[in-house]
Amino acid sequence: MKNLSKVTALALLISLSGSVVSTSVFAAPNYEEIEKRKNAKTKVMSERTGKKVMKAFEFVDAEDFNGAIAVLKELDPSDEFDRATIDRYLGQLYAQVDNYQLAIKYTQDAIKPDELNFNDQEQAMKLLGDLLANIKKYKEAKQAYIDWMDFTGEEDPTVYTRIAQASYELGQFKDVVEPAERAIELNAKKEPKKAPFQLLMAAHYEAKEFDKAVKILERMVKTWPTDGKAWVNLGKFYMQVEDYEKGLTTMDIAYDSGFFESETDYKVLAQLYSFVGVPYKAGFHMEKAIADGKVKRIKQNVTAMASYFHNAKNIKTAAKYYEEAAEFDNDAELFRKAGALRLQEEQFDKAVVLLKRALDEGSDKKGTIYSDLAEAYLQQEKYKQAYAAITKAAEDPSTRKFARSWKTFIKDKAQRNGVSL
Repeated sequence: MKNLSKVTALALLISLSGSVVSTSVFAAPNYEEIEKRKNAKTKVMSERTGKKVMKAFEFVDAEDFNGAIAVLKELDPSDEFDRATIDRYLGQLYAQVDNYQLAIKYTQDAIKPDELNFNDQEQAMKLLGDLLANIKKYKEAKQAYIDWMDFTGEEDPTVYTRIAQASYELGQFKDVVEPAERAIELNAKKEPKKAPFQLLMAAHYEAKEFDKAVKILERMVKTWPTDGKAWVNLGKFYMQVEDYEKGLTTMDIAYDSGFFESETDYKVLAQLYSFVGVPYKAGFHMEKAIADGKVKRIKQNVTAMASYFHNAKNIKTAAKYYEEAAEFDNDAELFRKAGALRLQEEQFDKAVVLLKRALDEGSDKKGTIYSDLAEAYLQQEKYKQAYAAITKAAEDPSTRKFARSWKTFIKDKAQRNGVSL
């Protein structure tokens, strides 16, 4: 169990706990009864039971928890206080050996008669909540924590955080808010903790309340200005709510501060530059991230990079990356795009090669490709090839009208240059 260190097991058995005293937003404690409990005469174990417990402590000190369990199980005291005390220790020891079912059983047995001294009773009640949460009995764990608050009249930010966690695990996302916010409020008096903030953010995300998740992340960034993950998450959530300007500003700060950790971070930065109408910067960041090995050089990413440069009218670079992306799996459409861009930059030989590849790979945009081929051939004064290509384009309904007019133009130009078609 994560929160029960075996090295400090003996201290666990005899330690006392303290909490923040206030009015719980969940429980309804009877403060008069609580004061009576606290002021009640301290009970002590019988001599016979006490000797056995001390023997068990020797085993605990040596980290022989099974040995300690064996010693305690030999006892069968008739006194209710002694019995409850033994059950409490057994519950803690079974937790140490990861037998949570028995740990829960003995802890419940210790709590039920209400015979333990105040501090021991409240520790057992809190432990019960932890044990139940550990085996994913979150509903029961929540009740155990609330019972603890009823019994003590105290508020503990850690307990509130665990209640919030249990609600989250149960899918009761709206129920996360109140205990998490109370945990944040109580922690603020000492040292802020990230866990309740993270639970709030996750709960709002799962409930698709992205605007509320943004507000939580804004609070986190103000509280922990050097928390890189919070900055990056905030930038992503700004994008989720389509506040692209804030998203870009936030991600730029995270990038410049060295907070990026994942491939997605770099890709989001590029997307945000694209969304705000700065596609060249999108392409630049994507190109650098791929070159630096921060983003994988795979078809999807190279295609995105090509489209950014295309939108930025950086035709030469876009064509290069469309061609590279096409080669991953012989993508006809990307070969077509690369060929069309090579045509724009007047690299007619390259355009012809790429456009033919698009046809060979089965493009369904044959009319457009044959039209581009006709232009590439015409620019090279290859009139017969241009005429053949535009004739093919005229067979496609999507380019028929355009192709017919060009067909006449190409034929006339060929004749003027002494070429018979």
